[in-house]
Amino acid sequence: MSAVADKYKELQELGVEVISISVDSVFVHKMWNEHELSKMIDGDIPFPMGSDQDGSVGKKYGIYDEDSGVETRGRFIIDPDGIVQGFEVLTPPVGRNISETIRQIKAFQLVRESEGTEVTPAGWKPGKKTLKPRPGLVGKVWEEWTVDEVDK
Repeated sequence: MSAVADKYKELQELGVEVISISVDSVFVHKMWNEHELSKMIDGDIPFPMGSDQDGSVGKKYGIYDEDSGVETRGRFIIDPDGIVQGFEVLTPPVGRNISETIRQIKAFQLVRESEGTEVTPAGWKPGKKTLKPRPGLVGKVWEEWTVDEVDK
């Protein structure tokens, strides 16, 4: 939460809205923000923290654990049309990487803006080479892109 809050301005500049949802009540969110998160960031969490006490949202996204009554930590990238383009679900002991989330958002935006005429290969970073899908590329990706392209 604090890492996302720290990068919230950058996310907003990309046209991204962030919503945090958990099974905790709004009162728990308030206490957590005041006694924990506010010590990790400058001010309050800058995005909405929604309460999903009955787990209905978590159930729809497949991250609600019926046995324990909690939701696994998930991150969902949803495009302007409401379609989930990417997601990551991790168990609580492993933290997420907001820099990777931002990289993926930029990749999804590039593909969307190009209307699919450009795609981002593994490890792609903004400003790096993309691929242009076409029948002639099939079986010849190796001629246009290698793992070394990531570091160039």
